[in-house]
Amino acid sequence: MFGIPGKQAVTLTPAAAAQIARLMAKGGKAGLRIGIKKGGCAGMEYTMDYVDAADPHDEVVEQDGARVLIAPMAQMFLFGTQIDYRTALLESGFVFNNPNVAEACGCGESIKFREPGEAEATAQR
Repeated sequence: MFGIPGKQAVTLTPAAAAQIARLMAKGGKAGLRIGIKKGGCAGMEYTMDYVDAADPHDEVVEQDGARVLIAPMAQMFLFGTQIDYRTALLESGFVFNNPNVAEACGCGESIKFREPGEAEATAQR
């Protein structure tokens, strides 16, 4: 919907692709749907759900056996995002490296996106 021909909306690191593919196979799911919802102290939060089928309006990204479905309302906010999966001593999880984020809350659970035109001004500096 908001994509550039020949360029994926999001990219996956090898660790993220392996984890998504592993969880898809384990649960017999068609993919991981990523969305955005209002919430958190910064205003917006990512949502992630394994789904049985793609919605006709989802942007589908397939990489190394993993399938990510981007919900229609989230596509413009996620374009250019790299999704990683990190494992540390006390926690593990998906990490979004999103160039469209202006700020994030201290807990890392919510984000605020750049205003339209702000990303272009930042890129030109």
